[in-house]
Amino acid sequence: MKSGLNFLVAAKRCEIAELQQLALTSALVNVSGRLVHGLQRERGLSNLYLGSQGTRFAKARAQQIDECRQIEAELRACFDKLDTESDRVGHGARLFSRIAYVLHGLDALPALRQQIDALRWTARQATDAYVRLIAGLLAVVFEAADSACDPEVSRLLVALFNFMQGKEFAGQERAVGSALFASGHATAGEQQRLLHLIESQERCLQVFAEFSNAQVGALWAQSQDRATLAELERMRRILGTAADGAALDAGQSQVWFNCCSQRIDCMKVVEDQLAHDLLRVCEEKITAASRDLQAYQALDATTTREADALSFFRDAATPASAPGAATPGFGVPAQGYGLQLERSILELVQEQARRLQTMGDELDTVRASLNERKLIDRAKGLLMQRQALSEQAAYDKLRKTAMDKGLKLVEVAQLMLDAADLL
Repeated sequence: MKSGLNFLVAAKRCEIAELQQLALTSALVNVSGRLVHGLQRERGLSNLYLGSQGTRFAKARAQQIDECRQIEAELRACFDKLDTESDRVGHGARLFSRIAYVLHGLDALPALRQQIDALRWTARQATDAYVRLIAGLLAVVFEAADSACDPEVSRLLVALFNFMQGKEFAGQERAVGSALFASGHATAGEQQRLLHLIESQERCLQVFAEFSNAQVGALWAQSQDRATLAELERMRRILGTAADGAALDAGQSQVWFNCCSQRIDCMKVVEDQLAHDLLRVCEEKITAASRDLQAYQALDATTTREADALSFFRDAATPASAPGAATPGFGVPAQGYGLQLERSILELVQEQARRLQTMGDELDTVRASLNERKLIDRAKGLLMQRQALSEQAAYDKLRKTAMDKGLKLVEVAQLMLDAADLL
């Protein structure tokens, strides 16, 4: 007959398997971030190339494409390592559907590059195409964050996802501004788009600051060069205040691109640190869980019969499910188990239950941020479907409604979805 110790061992093995899967997913997130960064730069160079009618930036763009191809090969190798046969992968259906979408986009990428080479697409069309592919890659990161089973890892993933999303908005700003300068004239539509992208960056960076640790927050603060930020603000004012159709200095396109790139490269340093912390935490947790498993396996389950049979009822520890449960003392040698592990099976069970309860509470807190994004995305989709709006127009309408009614964006989204359900 299996003992409680047998099930503790089984529980620890499940925990290790989940952490190993999380480590593999974290490695996938790392490579996805690198490809997103490469595609962001390729997008900006493509806009400069198109804006100049193919007369400039061809060599730099070709070099960037080669770099992206190398990272793409790494990402495909990561996809190949994922277990697609098991039906027990957490959030597998959503994660795998996102990956399938990304692979479809990567397969179409060579054709997109050919269209840009031949100047058959406008800068706006090219930007939208890259945005769609990058959004697919970010959706993979989002699913990784949403499926994380450990609160510390989940917090890191939420911080990383929002920082990557903010960096993507910064990359779109670079691409839109590059095309405006390179074209030599301002357009009201693209100017409004720039304002939207700037606001979206700030929103994502606020969530990042909420979930990142102090060390990463300090790194982000230190990495922001004041001179670069001042120059960026100066050029933003030029683009934002020019009258519709007014002439812009095309020679400033390279200056704008370099200025935005300096800031984005600084953001990549912070992103890399977050990705490094993510992998490190996963490795540390796997090592700690493996040590616990070895300690459990070292116990002789037959000695449980020698323990006081009434210890379960005599134990004075607060039940694991009760609020404010106290951790039992670890200094007293456990009865019936010698010095191999100075805790009884009962104490181990209680500690495990308390830890899982705490993890569940922390995960609920972390996932609240992800759930807000899901609600806003669903509300945007509803507006796009029923009112034939673009994604940006749908978001702008949600935001304006929130401002007019003095509500949070997520509250407006929830009210809209509730009303739709009633109708």
